Amino acid sequence: MQGWEDARHFINKHRLFRWTIIPGIIYSILFIAGMFFFWQSSDTVVSWISRQLRIEDWLQKERSEWLSFLLVMTGVMLRLVLVLSYFSFFKYIILIIGSPLFAYLSEKTEATLEGKEYSFDWSSIKKDCMRSIKLDLRNCGWQSVYLLSLIILSLIPVVGWITPVIALLMECYYFGFSMLDYSFARASFSPSQSIQFTGRHKGLAIGNGFLFYAMHILVILAPAYAVIAATLSVHKMKNS
Repeated sequence: MQGWEDARHFINKHRLFRWTIIPGIIYSILFIAGMFFFWQSSDTVVSWISRQLRIEDWLQKERSEWLSFLLVMTGVMLRLVLVLSYFSFFKYIILIIGSPLFAYLSEKTEATLEGKEYSFDWSSIKKDCMRSIKLDLRNCGWQSVYLLSLIILSLIPVVGWITPVIALLMECYYFGFSMLDYSFARASFSPSQSIQFTGRHKGLAIGNGFLFYAMHILVILAPAYAVIAATLSVHKMKNS
């Protein structure tokens, strides 16, 4: 939470608010449209599974309120995991499209913290973007494997009810990881070193990602705040 409070003060002090608005408007439009589509399609998937397994016919035959409750809860958990799965892919699209702006914001934030005059360097931005895209594709692949496992697990009554929480924590971890890596790249961490470091400091990545999701109350501010908060957090760690 402190990292995001620091980000708010930093943005106000250095007049970076316009850099939260530009990506925020684009992100908000895509987020609202995407989530509407995702929720509608998740209903279609759940209904298709129900028809294939003939669950409605079986429930009418059994006439058990307890079984009906279990299956309704299972359907809700499956929908939530599916929505988080869809949101995961949406998130990676945003990370890839927005990588030039996120790289710029991270570099400008660090230069300001160190009292240096920031000069735009396209070659440096391009290098950070390519690294970010490769890392995002790698994370997307691994997260897809884990989410598929969670979708299967969510079909198990009672046991599967924990899957949305696991999926959310995983989402937070991978998003926080992507935001932190911009700073790790400038610290000359190789991708493998970045992966190992984040693996040892999962709380830092999850915390940054969790507050990114919490910021969806004010969707327009979420992306820029996340990258600035991550850069401030890594800068503190480097100095300590």
